[in-house]
Amino acid sequence: MLHEKLSPVYDNVLRRNPGETEFHQAVREVLESIGPALGKHPEYAESKIIERICEPERQVIFRVPWEDDRGEVHINRGFRVEFNSALGPYKGGLRFHPSVYLGIVKFLGFEQIFKNSLTGLPIGGGKGGSDFDPKGRSQREIMRFCQSFMTELYRHIGEHTDVPAGDIGVGGREVGYLFGQYKRITNRYESGVITGKGLSFGGAQVRTEATGYGCAFFVDEMLKARGTSFDGKRVVVSGSGNVAIYTIEKIQQLGGTVVACSDSSGYVVDDQGIDLALLKQVKEVERLRVDVYAKRRGGAASFVPGRSVWEVPCEVAMPSATQNEITGRDAELLVRGGCIAVGEGANMPTMPEGVRIFQEAGVAFGPGKAANAGGVATSALEMQQNASRDSWTFEFSERRLAEIMRDIHGRCLATADEYGMPGNYVAGANIDGFKRVADAMLALGLI
Repeated sequence: MLHEKLSPVYDNVLRRNPGETEFHQAVREVLESIGPALGKHPEYAESKIIERICEPERQVIFRVPWEDDRGEVHINRGFRVEFNSALGPYKGGLRFHPSVYLGIVKFLGFEQIFKNSLTGLPIGGGKGGSDFDPKGRSQREIMRFCQSFMTELYRHIGEHTDVPAGDIGVGGREVGYLFGQYKRITNRYESGVITGKGLSFGGAQVRTEATGYGCAFFVDEMLKARGTSFDGKRVVVSGSGNVAIYTIEKIQQLGGTVVACSDSSGYVVDDQGIDLALLKQVKEVERLRVDVYAKRRGGAASFVPGRSVWEVPCEVAMPSATQNEITGRDAELLVRGGCIAVGEGANMPTMPEGVRIFQEAGVAFGPGKAANAGGVATSALEMQQNASRDSWTFEFSERRLAEIMRDIHGRCLATADEYGMPGNYVAGANIDGFKRVADAMLALGLI
């Protein structure tokens, strides 16, 4: 239920942002949690902090014309939503996927405000992307699209203004093309303008692994808080992209057994435990579907087409694919299958009904803005290294990531306790992330 002072705020969001269902969902999820903070801090309501946070500081929409290998011209739409800069320059990834529209970008940018706040690092919240689909496109087509996209975006970003990164459809290759075009246009080697770069031109160790590793670290802390660990646990991870692969890698290092993963074609079950080297070969090198993994693995591995991976029984679930992938029915299946912990590697992958079912069943539930904050935290560490012309070792970078994720877990748990909701990581993450941004906005005046 919404606090009485927040219902009008939410109604206004619905009125001013028609049709943007994902954005509505993200706003409501936060507003449902922060009511208790208004009781302790009436100045937030008096200064209209919530209303200000729900309205982006700037929204940019632009056309992206590009030419395919046959000489045909295509027109896509590009977006950058600079949501909140109270804590630092806007920071958030770029998503290239056919599903991208303004509502998706605003939901991701809104989540990013609180996620970035939770890291404790000086970064604000933003997000961007395009409805361009890189699947099936040649490397030269992707390069031409990225160059056209950056030809407009460059005027809105900068290492002290707005720092993009990768997201779905935007990996190291795309970041390289984007940064190369920025450098060409501006005549500046401004390494800190984009993160997720290659190690040969200003990238950071552990950035590739950071979101997956960080999510595993966070869930490991949730399990420790309950007197257990990943050791010997049966785990299901959705997706098979960057986040999923490195979630699997770290869980295996922590003693867990990942028995299933997926892509948009279906899922693969491997009761012996996912062969990570084979999965990386299939997905990262050859960019093929997970059914190929099952065929090459043989033995106990099997591919199930067109079904939800959440029907596979497990003790720990790690949704790492996309938003709203766990429905209420999926959550019920997981609870019946013995699930005791869920860590969101993707952004808002669990629908509200699913979150409610997990919480009522006593499942430890780590929301994405906390559990997957390791990616943006390591991006901020990349910015730090770029600013000082430094480069850290993999081991040092991973230790910093683990420290940040432990700190986020501890603050979420402590905040939930402080506001009378022990063990509620959703409330803890939302209130703690919100308070830091709100206090900065009050200190800065009418920004």
